[in-house]
Formats: sequence, C-alpha cells, structure tokens
Amino acid sequence: MYKKISVGVIMWISHLVVWAQTDHWESVILEGDEWSYLVPASQPNESWINTEFDDSGWSVGNSGFGYGDNDDNTVLNSGIASVYIRKIFNVTDLTAIDQVLLHMDYDDGFVAYLNGSEITRSLVSGNTPTYDQFADGLHEASLYQGQLPASFSIDPALLVEGNNILAVEVHNESSTSSDLSAIPILSFGISNSSQDYRPVPSWFQAPLNFEESNLPLVIINTNNQEIVDEPKIPATIGIINNGIGEINHLFDEFEYFGYCGIELRGNSSLYFDKKSYGFEMRDEFDNDMDTTLLGFPSEEDFILYGPYPDKSLINNRLAMKLANEMGHYASRTKFVELLINDEYLGVYVLMEKIKRDKGRVDISKLDSDEVSGDDLTGGYIFQIDWVEDDGWSSNYNVYNGNYRLFFQYYYPKPKDIVPEQKAYIKQYVDDFEKAIASTTYFNSKDKHYTEYIDLRSFVDNFIINEFSKNVDAYRLSSYFYKDKDSKDRKIKCGYWDFNFSFGNADYCGGDDPTGWVYYQCSGSSPFWWNNMLKDTVFTNALQCRWNELRQSVLSNESLNDYIDSFTNEVAEAQVRNFERWPVLGTYLWPNPSYFAQASTYDEVIIAMKNWISNRLIWMDANMPGTAQHCDVYENFDTITKEDNVLGTHEEKPSIKIYPNPAHAFLTIESKEVIEDIMILNLSGKLIFRAQPKEKTYKIDLNVIENGLLLINVRTTNQQFVSKISISK
Repeated sequence: MYKKISVGVIMWISHLVVWAQTDHWESVILEGDEWSYLVPASQPNESWINTEFDDSGWSVGNSGFGYGDNDDNTVLNSGIASVYIRKIFNVTDLTAIDQVLLHMDYDDGFVAYLNGSEITRSLVSGNTPTYDQFADGLHEASLYQGQLPASFSIDPALLVEGNNILAVEVHNESSTSSDLSAIPILSFGISNSSQDYRPVPSWFQAPLNFEESNLPLVIINTNNQEIVDEPKIPATIGIINNGIGEINHLFDEFEYFGYCGIELRGNSSLYFDKKSYGFEMRDEFDNDMDTTLLGFPSEEDFILYGPYPDKSLINNRLAMKLANEMGHYASRTKFVELLINDEYLGVYVLMEKIKRDKGRVDISKLDSDEVSGDDLTGGYIFQIDWVEDDGWSSNYNVYNGNYRLFFQYYYPKPKDIVPEQKAYIKQYVDDFEKAIASTTYFNSKDKHYTEYIDLRSFVDNFIINEFSKNVDAYRLSSYFYKDKDSKDRKIKCGYWDFNFSFGNADYCGGDDPTGWVYYQCSGSSPFWWNNMLKDTVFTNALQCRWNELRQSVLSNESLNDYIDSFTNEVAEAQVRNFERWPVLGTYLWPNPSYFAQASTYDEVIIAMKNWISNRLIWMDANMPGTAQHCDVYENFDTITKEDNVLGTHEEKPSIKIYPNPAHAFLTIESKEVIEDIMILNLSGKLIFRAQPKEKTYKIDLNVIENGLLLINVRTTNQQFVSKISISK
C-alpha cells in the first residue's frame, strides 16, 4: 500500500542524510543551569515563550525543578499542577550548527518551545494548555534512575544568531502525585572544530552517522512527541525495503508509508535504555486497519522488539524459528534498523503481536452471542504473565509455592468476554487441572488429562523452553489457546518471550547448561509440568520427540546453521547497533560473566554456541522417558477410562505381575481367579487379550510387541492396571 508522502516528510529524510557533516557535539544548556521559573496561580501571558517577555517578576533557580525524587536543585511545593521555566541562551555562529538535540528529563508531562514555536510535547493535550491542567498520564524521570532521558531532534532553522529562548511548561499528573521533575538539556552538533559552548554530559550519546543498510529500514516520526507506556501516540511509519540482497538507503522510495499509533512495550524491559515498541496500523482518519509489512500476513498490530541485554540480538528469532520448524505457530520475525524522529536506534526485530487471526493464532472467532453448544467452546486465548488483569485463580497452588496460579483472559479481551464464556474456559481448565492433579491422571468425569491438552504441543513447549533454558518459561509470558470442539478441542501452548534464554540469565540457573529450569526457577509455575514429568505417557512422548528433533531441527548442525544465518544477516548492522548502544564488554542485567566480558560480537556468538553445545550434551544424557514405539505419540489423541489405561499407580498385594521389564514371558499371579487380561499400547489400542479362569497365567511374549504397554487384569472382585515394559 502506498500513500502520498508530504513535503515535510521528504525534508525530514533529507535532514537525516546530513548527519555526516557533524564534527562534534557541545551543550548550551546543562543540568544545574540558572532559569527563570514560575509556579502559576493564573494563566501566564501567552508571550512567556518569546525572547522579549519580561520575566523580572519570576523566581530564579537552578535545574532540575520539582520535588519528591532527589533530582531537584530547586525544590517546589508538592502537589502543584505545573511549573513554567524559561532560559535565554546565546548562539555564536549559526552556520556551524547542523543538528540540535533537546534532552528532557521530566515527570509527568511537558510542552517545550524554542523562540516562540512549539518543538515537542509529551502527555499534555490541548493547543494552549492551561496552568492548572494535569498531565494526561504518568511518566517517571530517568536520570536519577541511571537511565537516559528522552531526546528530541530539533530543526536548527528555529535558532537565530544571538539571543534565543527555550521555554518549557511541566505538568504534574495529579495534585496527589508523589513527585515532579523538570531538567532540560540542549545540545548542538557542530560542523567545524570551534569550541563555543560546553562539553556534553557524560551520558550523552551522539546520533549515529547512518545512511544505508542491507536490512529493511523502519522510519517513524511522532512529530517530536515522546513515546510513552500508554497511550499510543499518533505517528507516521515508512519502510524502505529494496529486496533481498539489495542495499536500502535513507533517501530511497518507501515500500510502505502510512500511519500508526505507537507506545512503549514490555515489563522489565521498560527500564532498558533501548526500548521496545508496540504499534497499531491506522488510516489517515485514525481508524485501525490491517496492513502487510515486510511480507507478514495482513494485520494491524505489530511489535518492534529491541534486543538489549541479549547481545547476540538473535534469541527471540532463534526460538521462534525452532517453534516454526517444529510445526507450531510462533511470531514471524524480521531484522530491521529503526529510526524514530531522526534518531538511529539500532537493530530491532519486527514481530507479530499475539492475535487471534488466520495468519497468527488460527482459532475460531468467538462473538459475544456465542454462549451455548459448540459455539461456546472456542476460540480462547488465556495467559500467565506479570499483570493480573481480569481472569480467574486456579484451584491449585503453583509448583513449590503456597499461592494460587492466576490465569488472564487474552482473547476475547477482558472487556469483551461474556460471563458464559468466562465460565466455560475456567471450567475447562479446572477439569484439566483436576485430571493432572489426580494420582490416576483422571478427573471425576473419567477424563484423562490428555483429553484436554495437545500432548505434542506441550511436549514441544517443554523442549524449547528447557533447551533454551528460558528463565521466564512457564510462569511469565506464557499463553495458551483453544479452538472450538468441532475443530480442535485441545489446549495448545504458545511461544513468546525468549530474551532471557540460551544462557543469557545470571539467575534461576539460566547460565548453567545443566538442570531443568522448571525446577531451578520454581515457585510461581503451574504444577502441571511436575506431574507430567512423573507420568510415563508424557516422558516417553518427550524422549521420542527429543530423539527425533536431535536428528533434524535440534541437531548441532542445524542449530549452528540457524545461528550463522541470523548472525550473517546482521553482520554489518550489529556494528552500528553497538556504536549506538556501546554495551559490549559490559554487564547488563542479567548477563552471565561470559556475555558481560565478551568485548566483540563474535565473542558473544562463540559464548552462545558453547553454552548451547553443553546444554545439548546434558539434555541428551538426562531426558526422561523411554523411546519405544514412538509412532504411538505422533498422532496421539487421549487415554480413556474405558480402556483402563492407568487406573492406579501401585500394585495391589493380591496380584503380582513379573518380571518387569519382561523379555520372554510375563507371569500374572492372583489370590482370586483371573477373569480377564488385556494388554494395550499407550494410545489405548488392544493388542492382547485372554480369559484364563485360573489364578496363575503365563504369557508368551513372542506375540507381543516391544515397548511400554499397559496391562489390565480383572479378577472376580477387583481390577488392576499397571504399566509394563516389554524388551525381547
């Protein structure tokens, strides 16, 4: 889809390509400088943003201005709605300035003006905000937390030689807000060697000189509004993509240009200097619209994930690739380089937001009037994650913890799901949990836990999470989905966040290539996995699948090929990324020492490959289960009570079955007459039957297939079920 590109956007792109002219950077306004300020009791004169305004009646103080978080050189009264600040500064040689950057550390909203023109704002609405107007949301200051403040590229044409005025109004979120902050820093990119101003702050990062890439370029313009963690702000988005093997230049024609709403995205990652973003495609009238980006199926919601402590840049791409290759939906991924408001932000991964859609989580649409019969049975998406939105609590404690697991509605959204649908999905999960919690793995409805879950999906989810040693696995960023019974009645696992995986975590054993992360990072994970790991149906399926995958998707050769493919793709761009974010050779939470000490990208990848190699060795030696008759698990449905597949786990003393494992013969002894003997495979198929009518019976195993089987013995007054292993 193409849209007409405005002259302003063309000028914006033209501005990007002159970055290379900058010789060095200097600051004209720094933290601690003296400003005129006013805490207004009425609306200030509209000329307060102009140079000629008489501010002799205003107070004088040093930045920062505010209260409550110890970053204030001028402390103001708590609970104020706003503070207005002005500073005149001098420009010596206008021709030497080719870039201007405003850094604004603020809490909670602001509007900034340069020489009477608004240059940027955040979380303050209205053409002319009023003095008693509160900010539209919460925004925490950054510098006092050791983070970078928001930066905004300003048009140098707004400057004049001689006196200039920077004016800023900062608004509090409410009269009960615990803090307020205002610290502006203004810096110039100088095109020659002159030294007319002052050194930039120690945390300052100059915009990267950048003109072309082998990766697609995503260029976003918010009209200098800062992107916040809700609400989404309006922006334009352009994508330059000349095709595989072609170079993409900043001045090339857009493959796509349109509109979007954009916001910050993440939980712990919100505190990283390199942010991740969620964006929603919109038309020119601000309505949501489906769009195809970089070959992804048409949808409206996308993610720009910014790898930061993941210095390999590839963790999420690798995990999603493995899930796809194993036959499951996981987000499509694409490396891009991102620019927002003229600022180069490095290598990002374009991803799909988890959505119910034919091209994403392909389950049935569930309308609010579908409240009975097959209509009611799907589709649903629910999750386990940080935020406890609308949902329900499990009837069981988490594994190794004393509180209940909480499930959140994801689709339908909490605001859309109706009571009948809430009750249905809760009951369905309750029934599954009752079965997996039982010593027989059957619930009171005589349903085995595999009646409710897709065994292959859960096996593969366990394998990917454990192979990668994802410390967020099971307990965070975990989602599950279910279609209508008429299409696919079983719960399947989804895949999402793998940034703290493949050895990239110094907690929960994430750096140790040995051990199961489920047990090393326990305390808030579902109890299901612990119970499944005690069940031979699950563990044998696990062993069979692991052996299969080690010959294909998870072979050492395949894994190295995937890694090499991804790293070759970013070989050029990673250099710019780490110039923009100079973190190689430094500790970023939660890097283990081998990633913290890696001073080059190649060293990061070598460390990653070494960890993966050691992880595979351990998993090969420790994967539970027995790989026999693996074809049973390929299209596994469920185990039924009628087949007496499990019954009880312990032999009753009145019946003896030996030897186990058995090789040539299997003997059954009973204190009562044996009425019936059935041997079944794990899918419930009957493979041997006899009615001895005696107390001892010996079975010639030449007629029985090798493998893990189930034997059902019925006597006059009792019935006994056990697992037996046949190995001839």
